[in-house]
Amino acid sequence: MTMIQDVNNHVKITFLTEKGFDKLKNELEYLRGVRRQEIAFNLHEAVDDNDLVENDEYMLIKNEQALVEGRISELELLLGHVEIIQPGSDLGKVRLGSTITVQEDTYPSETYTIVGTAEADSRNGFISDESPLGRALMKNKVGDVVEVNAPDGKIRYKILSVT
Repeated sequence: MTMIQDVNNHVKITFLTEKGFDKLKNELEYLRGVRRQEIAFNLHEAVDDNDLVENDEYMLIKNEQALVEGRISELELLLGHVEIIQPGSDLGKVRLGSTITVQEDTYPSETYTIVGTAEADSRNGFISDESPLGRALMKNKVGDVVEVNAPDGKIRYKILSVT
């Protein structure tokens, strides 16, 4: 989930739902506060325990600190370039924030919400507008059939509902 710049070095806006924004904001607050304090305490304990040159625990904590600081930087950049997906309709067309029910042939229907890449979680029904299925669904409406290229060939989905 890194911030991406296009070929012209323009910062790419990250699209998030209000819930996704709050989740990342809470993660950032936790890392800045609680997690930094935990790491500082653990570093202090490791320094007091042994010679730092041969202290594996110290090195593990320093590595963890680097990962946490990297994540903090990533979240700060990401949250500094966010556009919140506003609910609403676009004349029944699929757009960011839409919840869509689709059906492939005779298989059971599936429901997805179209979100930005930072919030995508296909296991929980959130697909990116940049994923193959998300891209195919965008700007279509109920009754349309979209095709998605898959490793085994093209898959056709019929759009059953858009909210």
